[in-house]
Amino acid sequence: MIRVTRIVTAAAAVLALAAATPGTATARPPDARTVTAPAPGAPGALPPDWRWIPPAAGSAGGGRLVWTAPEPVPVGDARIAFFAGERLLGHPRADAAQREFTLELGESPGGLGNDLRVMAAGRRLDAAGRAAAAAEARRQSPPPAPPAAPGPVNSVDPGLPGPYRTVSGEYTLSSVRLPGHPTAVEMRGTVVSPVGAPGKRPVVLFLHGRHATCYNAKGAAPLVWPCPRGTRPIPSHRGYLHTQKLLASQGHVTVSISANGINAQDNDTMDLGAQARSSLVRLHLARWAAWSRGGTAPDAVRRAAPADLSRVLLVGHSRGGEGVNRAALDSLHRPPAAEDGYHGPVSWTIRGTVLIGPTIFGQNPAPDVPSLTLLPGCDGDVSNLQGQIYVDGARGSGSVTALHSAAYLMGANHNYFNSEWTPGQTRAPAEDDFGSIDGPDRVCSPGAAPRLTATQQQKAGNTYIAAAARLFAGGDDRVRPLLDGSGRSAPSAAPARVFTHAVGGHRTPVVVPDPSVAVTGGAVCLQIPAERTSGCQDRDTTDWDSAHFARWKVTPEEGRYAVTARWSKPWAPPLRMTVPDPVSVAGSEALALRIAVPPNTRDNRMDVAVTDTSGRRAVLGGVRIDGLPGTGRITAHWAREVRVPLTAANTAGVDLRNIRALELVPRSMRGQIWLMDAWGWRPGTPAVKISELPRVDLGMLTVQEGDSGVRTYRVPVTVSGKGSGQVRLFVPTPDGEQVVSELVTVAPGTAAVDVSITVEGNTRYGNDQSRTAYVKAVRNAAVGSDRGRVLVENDDPMPTISIVPVTDSVTEGAALTWRLSLSEPVDTGYFAANIGIAPVTGGSPELSTRDVDPAWLGEQFWASPSPERPLSKTWPAYTSFVAEFPVGGTEMDITVPTVADTEREPVETVALALLDEDGNGTGPEVRGTVRDAS
Repeated sequence: MIRVTRIVTAAAAVLALAAATPGTATARPPDARTVTAPAPGAPGALPPDWRWIPPAAGSAGGGRLVWTAPEPVPVGDARIAFFAGERLLGHPRADAAQREFTLELGESPGGLGNDLRVMAAGRRLDAAGRAAAAAEARRQSPPPAPPAAPGPVNSVDPGLPGPYRTVSGEYTLSSVRLPGHPTAVEMRGTVVSPVGAPGKRPVVLFLHGRHATCYNAKGAAPLVWPCPRGTRPIPSHRGYLHTQKLLASQGHVTVSISANGINAQDNDTMDLGAQARSSLVRLHLARWAAWSRGGTAPDAVRRAAPADLSRVLLVGHSRGGEGVNRAALDSLHRPPAAEDGYHGPVSWTIRGTVLIGPTIFGQNPAPDVPSLTLLPGCDGDVSNLQGQIYVDGARGSGSVTALHSAAYLMGANHNYFNSEWTPGQTRAPAEDDFGSIDGPDRVCSPGAAPRLTATQQQKAGNTYIAAAARLFAGGDDRVRPLLDGSGRSAPSAAPARVFTHAVGGHRTPVVVPDPSVAVTGGAVCLQIPAERTSGCQDRDTTDWDSAHFARWKVTPEEGRYAVTARWSKPWAPPLRMTVPDPVSVAGSEALALRIAVPPNTRDNRMDVAVTDTSGRRAVLGGVRIDGLPGTGRITAHWAREVRVPLTAANTAGVDLRNIRALELVPRSMRGQIWLMDAWGWRPGTPAVKISELPRVDLGMLTVQEGDSGVRTYRVPVTVSGKGSGQVRLFVPTPDGEQVVSELVTVAPGTAAVDVSITVEGNTRYGNDQSRTAYVKAVRNAAVGSDRGRVLVENDDPMPTISIVPVTDSVTEGAALTWRLSLSEPVDTGYFAANIGIAPVTGGSPELSTRDVDPAWLGEQFWASPSPERPLSKTWPAYTSFVAEFPVGGTEMDITVPTVADTEREPVETVALALLDEDGNGTGPEVRGTVRDAS
């Protein structure tokens, strides 16, 4: 974690000065007030990398908040966000150079507070955050914990090449149009297939993530499609050839598809391209299904082994991971037709997914589809390891027979799984996404002990992808111990240290934390609280981030809990968790617990005990958990899976069909733990049962306000599929300060999800109004589009602003005054005029900084009168202020107070002009003159 640096924002300073601005000697409406904007570089103003552009003259908006990066921000998969403290302000737009990021503020900026940050998946990008990271890197801290020794070797090593030769080729089809993407998207695939393998072969489809799309000799053109003249496409889809060749040698038909056309457009879509990527995957699968039925196939497909579309594994990297997760969901539960780019039959069966450093913006894992999520410990792009939610978020949805596994790859970065994103392996520009720009890192900088080379990382990734292919598509249970938390290792992945845990499969729930669990010796904590110092983690006193606590779109977020405890002596009181209803672990072989401890801690030891409803208690055994090697720049707070056999419970006569409580009894000198969940476990991989589930998709509706009448509009909701289930609905309050959440039972044909906004039409200009909702699956439900909104657009013209003199010729010591007037009232609480002090032309002497009240000058512009300079040059770039009309008012006065002196001076002039949001004048100047008092 990078601690937040406190900074003063221009927006907050604007409203603070409103109260500090002194009154003037001239008469003006009692509710009129003057609001000023700080000048760049002024004391207390924005740091050099931030600026606030005031709204245009006569605008109801809040202007624009702009952050300029010190160098281009590489195109990646994490989404850049502006925050004020813990509150998400929004997601800015990047310019073509990936350096300037702009966020439109819809309302008055006064509520931003004094803590602005630029974040991308937990990384802080702005100058204050970078400085804090560099200082942290320089600070001497205890060395990270050494990597753990590998576990026992598994009976089968899936990373070894198979018996088949391979053949490669590529196909290109006509481009396709996808909803929300104005430019057509390419249909291109690289095929690697076994030679001589008998019968139809399982299919593995790869989808790369978001990366630059084009390059030339001078470097990458970040996001352009199609590539302009003089540039070439970056062939990201060829970056998994090393994995494809391994899988093909083992008997799989593989195809890796290109998605540059989506990458160039996805940030303009509400779901950042998840639905488009799903459509693209299913369009390719539909072609393969047609070819397998005898359709005319490209040469690369004809030379491949026959494809078995009933055994398909999808592999997605970064945003490609979220795309293949959505494709798996859409293959089982069809999406709304208007949002989908594929409308044909589903002629394939997705047996599983592998998600490499994935995003999960929607936090909606596909139920009933087994998954393996690879979490790179040195990920410098999706650095909060949000893909962990594909495991944690899968609990309770669907039949829970699907195995959902996470593998933490210590020392792996984000990019090197793809050779086209790896320096030295590609002709296109590429980089180490972790990097060391903020100083060396003891875990993840190249050369650090746990850090892997590109080749080592690719070998380890290949081993675990091949394990998933054998388990999910091939049904080979011998590789399961590599994936399900059993602690086995594969020599082919060496020297990588890989840790796994899982939910689903042959597991039955014992404790899944929520407020219904009664806890002594610890507490149930909320993972995503409203405040930094509450919930599961005090973020002001800890220097780590947790993959389990990856944030979604609302804060606080009800429904995500853990159990936490801390002790400072052995034999401390036990952490006891009593469930509301007895649970059964009959038939289980062991108790499996997912427990996280702070990074770099050692020897966190505890005994595990269970108690049945009659009071019989048995200590099952002891466990020891060591923290992962970590620093403040990586996400190393991650739960390790530990198991204790149930033999002692059977011996003690504990009724395993009626377990009432679970205890963790401290045995080490000190410790701190977070229990994510506990399960009854037995070996094996059950057949996945596909549940009949309702699917919920929220939509977008844009309407006009109208001139009269009262209308109620609702967020569009589609509930399809079968059966009933529970979702959690989140609705931010109109001011954005709070979130209201509720559990809702949904079923096709019901209207349980109801989020509305009531609008009264009028002819006054005002802000657009909106109502937003978010939804998450909780139990026996699926979610596609997780965000919905009603936008009510203002359809009335903006009133005009006029400026006329009240007192525009005074003797020094008096105040110049002008009156701003609106042609009609506005229907908004914030309406402002941006007024510039313009250079005086025509040879007239200009009023200077020493001719005005120094207190006024300091309060308005944080400037000193000395050295003396023209008032229009108070600050070199521009000198302007914002005047905010009182709510409901149509007039206000603005003043420039002058001071008397003993010097003989000619008549001096000041010029004012209304400005647009780019700082250009929108009308004629008005002038004021000041006569010498002597």
